[in-house]
Parts: sequence; C-alpha cells; structure tokens
Amino acid sequence: MHQAARERFRLSGGTDLAFVTAGEASNPAVLLLHGFPGSADYFREVMPDLSQVAYVLAPDLPGYGESDVLPTPSFAAFGEAVSELLDRLAVEPRYIYLHDFGAPVGFDIAMQAPEQVLGLIIQNANAHRTGFGPPWDPVIDYWSHPNPDNEAAATAHLTFEGTRNGYLGGMPPDVAARIPAEVWEEDWRVMQLPGRMETQRALVKDYGNYAARFDEIAEYLARWQPPSLMIWARHDPFFDLAEIISWMQALPRMEAHILDAGHKLLETHAAAATPVMLDFIRHTRRKGERAK
Repeated sequence: MHQAARERFRLSGGTDLAFVTAGEASNPAVLLLHGFPGSADYFREVMPDLSQVAYVLAPDLPGYGESDVLPTPSFAAFGEAVSELLDRLAVEPRYIYLHDFGAPVGFDIAMQAPEQVLGLIIQNANAHRTGFGPPWDPVIDYWSHPNPDNEAAATAHLTFEGTRNGYLGGMPPDVAARIPAEVWEEDWRVMQLPGRMETQRALVKDYGNYAARFDEIAEYLARWQPPSLMIWARHDPFFDLAEIISWMQALPRMEAHILDAGHKLLETHAAAATPVMLDFIRHTRRKGERAK
C-alpha cells in the first residue's frame, strides 16, 4: 500500500486547490470526486487499496475541505480547476468516480477528453431526471422560478441538521450507527468558513444547468459506452432508485452492485466497495492491454 499525501496546488486564478494522492504516478489514475457534504476525506478508507493498482487522486472541490472558494463557483468552474490539476500532474488515462455533486464535475472532464476515460465508477449520481425523487421538488421549483422564497426552500438543507442528514438520511438505524458524528461535525465546521455557504447556494442553483445537459450526457454515453461500474446505496433519499434503471439502459454492459447503505456509502461500506472497484480496474486494464 502507498501512503497518501496531502498537497496544495495554486490555480491560475490565484486560489488553492487541496488534493490527496496515493500510488505510483506511472499507473493509470483514479480521479475520486466527492459530493455534498464532504471532501477528499470521504475516500480515506478506499485509497490505500486502490493505490496498489492505480494512481489515486482525490481533490477537495473548491469551497470544500481545505480548498479555497472560487470567486464565481459553478460546476463548470470546478471542472476547469480539476482539469488544471490533472494537467499539472500530467494525468492522462483515468477512471472517474462520479458521486452526487462530483458527477457534474466528472462529466465535464470526461466529455472534454473522452478518449482518456478508462472507465466510470458511479455511486449515487444523477445523469437522468429519474433520479429526482420528492426531496428535489423544492430545488426544481427554484430552478423554474428563482425567487427568494423558492431559494430559501431549495437551500433549507444548509444547516447543521441538513449536513448530518447528508450522512444519515433514510438509513436503517443499525447502519447509521456506524458513522461517527465527527465526520459531519467537521463538514459543518468547514461550511461556516467565509464564502463556503455562498458556494453551496450557488451550486444548488447551478445544478439546474447540469440537469439541462442530460441530453448531451446521454449522447456522450451512447457514443462512447465507457466501461462502467455502479456501486449504489439503496437507502439514499436524494437519488431515487429509478435512476439505477436509467443508468443500466444507457450503459447496458455496466456492472451494478446495490448495497445496504445510505448517501455516504463509503462511510459504512468501504470494505464491500473496495474489492469490487479493484476487480473492475484490473479487468478493464487487462482488456485494454489486450486490445492494443
């Protein structure tokens, strides 16, 4: 196993992007993109094993963890920031882990250089409107009618309770009990720092722009059919189970695993997810090498 190293990178715009790496840079990369709430720390349990077969790269997205906020936060700007980091580290072939808010960032990167995508690892990430269950109703209303009342309803989760619910919402009590309070308490501490809450509000609004790209994403998936692995948490109240079917229809050769977990699957099921990811990476690498 390779010990993880935390570093900082000064972006061309003058802000810093924090990131964690592990493994040999000569190996194909696995780009791990976290969601809300969180940081690169979400991947702490899987990085040591993944680093045996890949160069693992997990950034704190701008405004999360130890990364600075961007002057104008958006998923496109996040994609540009992570792409700049990839260029700086000379990362070329890569697997991309798509989760929650990390999905718009990951698709931005994948669709800019589809020939560099070795595979997708999909964990509770929307690319179709079927993923929008009832909790999304206030957010969708806000996208359609952006007024102060709708904004307040759409961002009502930006509280300590809402941050905790990002970890525990919808989960069976025995599974929820496995997550220590320290993880969401740290996320909430970070969200209190200057500019962080403004970033969260901007992303809630900008997710509507991401949803408007679903047809474009469908065309990308249909054309390129990237090798894909799904690891889905069945108790996630924010990503409807109907989204699983949409993904499987878009990627009919995708391997899918549905786990007894919540939104933050890796907090409770890293031990189950890790060998599946290792097998996927090893299998697709061997297949790619045979095709050369």
